[in-house]
Amino acid sequence: MRTFHPRRGRLSGRHLDALDRLWPRYGITVPDEPATVPDEPDTVPGASAPVPVDPAGLFDRPAPVVLEIGSGMGDATAAMAAADPTRNYLAVEVHTPGIANLLALVERRGLENVRIAQGDALTLVRGLLPAASLAAVHAYFPDPWPKARHHKRRLIQPSHVALLRSRLVPSGTLHCATDWAEYAEAMRTTLTADPELVNAYPGFAPRPGHRPVTKFERRALTAGRTVFDLIFHRR
Repeated sequence: MRTFHPRRGRLSGRHLDALDRLWPRYGITVPDEPATVPDEPDTVPGASAPVPVDPAGLFDRPAPVVLEIGSGMGDATAAMAAADPTRNYLAVEVHTPGIANLLALVERRGLENVRIAQGDALTLVRGLLPAASLAAVHAYFPDPWPKARHHKRRLIQPSHVALLRSRLVPSGTLHCATDWAEYAEAMRTTLTADPELVNAYPGFAPRPGHRPVTKFERRALTAGRTVFDLIFHRR
């Protein structure tokens, strides 16, 4: 079940050029339905598991890895990676124009600590990322699925949180942000209920300076919506 709205968009010549030249170096394709990583509790008996991603090999260096779920047009990811060169950033996105734009930003800014995965983030995490392989997971402004009948599609729900948390190292960070108040409360309830996560703050977190303000967030603020941050750590 998808947790995102598939979107279409036109690719400019610049974006087509970026995909053609840069994808082989910086990109990985997420298989549609890979089996789970071996030796995980949710492994399907008898399933042939794919080779998990080796973060050190993927980035050509050992460093803590931050997973960016839904990197959009890539501006925030590029800004954070540029300001945080000691960590590696793995962005996962389904929207091809956004992927192409991030590739162009990576080249323009000379960022060697960014890689991009195209596909479903949960499929990537479940099938290709080993347990305790991530220093942080960022889920900034995931689709709120505001209609009650669609809440089952939300990214932040108990089973998905348990999966994401299992890929965090001890004391690793799960950072979520949303501009939908009802979703924010649901996120807080879900994250608080996970026995292996601890809230870094008594409730919602103050807006952290390391999270760039994007055009999406500016539109939300202009529309009068409050932005909520939640920062939890794995025990």
